[in-house]
Amino acid sequence: MARRAGSRMRLRLFGALLLLAMLAGLYLWWHLHHWLPTREDYPVQGVEIGAKDGAVNWASLKAIGAEFAYVDASASAFARDPQFVNNFEQAREAGLLVGAVHRYDPCQPADKQAANFVTVVPRDAELLPPAVELDMLADRCPVKVSDAAVESELMTFLNQVETHTGKPALLKLTSGFESRYAISARIDRNLWLVRDRVQPDYGGRPWTMWTANSALMNDVAEQDLRWVVVQR
Repeated sequence: MARRAGSRMRLRLFGALLLLAMLAGLYLWWHLHHWLPTREDYPVQGVEIGAKDGAVNWASLKAIGAEFAYVDASASAFARDPQFVNNFEQAREAGLLVGAVHRYDPCQPADKQAANFVTVVPRDAELLPPAVELDMLADRCPVKVSDAAVESELMTFLNQVETHTGKPALLKLTSGFESRYAISARIDRNLWLVRDRVQPDYGGRPWTMWTANSALMNDVAEQDLRWVVVQR
């Protein structure tokens, strides 16, 4: 009898612990998908939006506190976000400040990538500084690209894009790219870093923008939002 009672007690304890673990997991999942940095710490907040986010209610997005939108525009030498024009125009109509993002490909020539970007993005003094997303590694290129070439080609791209926009670009730098190339110490541009929930420190110097939650759930868009804040 004592053994049976002890066995039942252990089963109940295991069940209670399992339930607590499930509840904790659900809370963490909910918190991750709904957490936002405080306005006291980061008064200026916004989003990055692209075709993969689906339809966006821009008026509602502004109502929940987005003041700017970086819109995915182009990638590599030929790819273009099919929703760029629509997202760009609707973000402006909603009263948001707008910037454009290019996803840089170290496997492709800089001049072709710059031509792709300037064809898509209008020359407009009211645009935010262009952002260059750096996450693709040259190690995966079909033709070998040296580290020196990665840096020099990136500088060529930046010079051409900045001539078009009239503003220094932001480097949207992932931890993997920075770990591989230490680009933040080599190219003097403002940094946009990416890390969910926890302030990023991999840039080696202060950052200007931070994707604080890349999976924010909100009914203003069909998919999770990439929520971005600005450093004071």
